[in-house]
Amino acid sequence: MIYRLLLICGLFAAAPLAQAATVYKFTNADGVTSYTDRPVPGARVFVMRERIVERIDRQVRLEVKKSKGSANFMVRNDLYAPVEVELKLSKLRNVQGQPPSSIRRVVPARSSVSLVILTAQQASKPLGYAQTLMSSIGDPQGEAHGYRYPFPWRGGPFRLTQGPNGQYSHFGAKGRYAMDIAMPEGTPIIAARGGTVIKVENEQNNRGDNPSGNFVRILHEDGTMGVYLHLMRGSVSVKEGQKVSVGSALARSGNTGNSTGPHLHFVVQRNVGLALESIPYQFDRPLGVLPNFAVGGQ
Repeated sequence: MIYRLLLICGLFAAAPLAQAATVYKFTNADGVTSYTDRPVPGARVFVMRERIVERIDRQVRLEVKKSKGSANFMVRNDLYAPVEVELKLSKLRNVQGQPPSSIRRVVPARSSVSLVILTAQQASKPLGYAQTLMSSIGDPQGEAHGYRYPFPWRGGPFRLTQGPNGQYSHFGAKGRYAMDIAMPEGTPIIAARGGTVIKVENEQNNRGDNPSGNFVRILHEDGTMGVYLHLMRGSVSVKEGQKVSVGSALARSGNTGNSTGPHLHFVVQRNVGLALESIPYQFDRPLGVLPNFAVGGQ
C-alpha cells in the first residue's frame, strides 16, 4: 500500500525545469483516478492552482474613523505576526493639503496603527475619497538566518517526489523551493523549527475550496515562515498564537486541497515587499528521491 502511494506521488518527481509540464487526469472504468504527462485517451488537462492561498482580510482590516471635518484611516491587525500593508487613496475631494496617494507600513502583531488623517478643506462639506488596502504577512525587513531543517515528520523512511523548481507545480514565486514528500495519510507532522503558529486551516476535505488543503503556518524568529500543507482534516492540534519548538506535534499528513496523492508539501517563505516568496532551505540529513515513473524511470 505504501509503495502504491509513493508511486502515485512519484509521477511528478523532482525536476529543475524552467517551465511547468502539462499534466493529464483520467479515471478508469473502476473509478480509479490517475495522473500522467501523456495525453492518453479520455484524459483531460489538469490545471494546478496556486497551492498556497490564505485569506487574511478578516484579520487585517481597514477602519476609517470619522469625525467632523476629518477621517482617520487605521489598520487593525489581529494576526500573531506583523503585517505589511499599503493604503492607496484616490478620487480625493475637499481634502486639505496634498496627502500621499500611497502609504506603506508594517503593522505589528495584534495592534492598530493610524496610517493617515485626512482633513476637510471646508469643514461644512463632506470629504471625498476612494481607498484600497493591500496586505501581506510578515516584515520585509527581516533577514533569513542559516538553518538546516530536521525532517518535519515522524516515521519513514519517506522520499521526495517533487523538489525545488519541480515541473508539476513548484514554479511560482510562492512555492518554487518547496518540497513534496510522499507518505501515508495519518503520518505525524512535527515542527521543523520553533516559532509562533500564525495561521491554520483544519476543516478542508479531500477536495476543499482551498488548494492548500489544511495547513499550519509558523513564524520563525528571523521573520521567515515554515508552511506545512495538505494535512488531514481535523488533525491540526495547534492554535494561532501558540508557541512551538522543534519536534512539537502539529497535525497528521493528508491528501487535502490540490494534491495528487498523500504527501506533505513543506515550504519556507518570507515577505519580500507586499508579497510572499519561497526561499531555499536544506534538510539536516539526506532525503531520497523517487524516480519519475511517468517517463520510464526505474
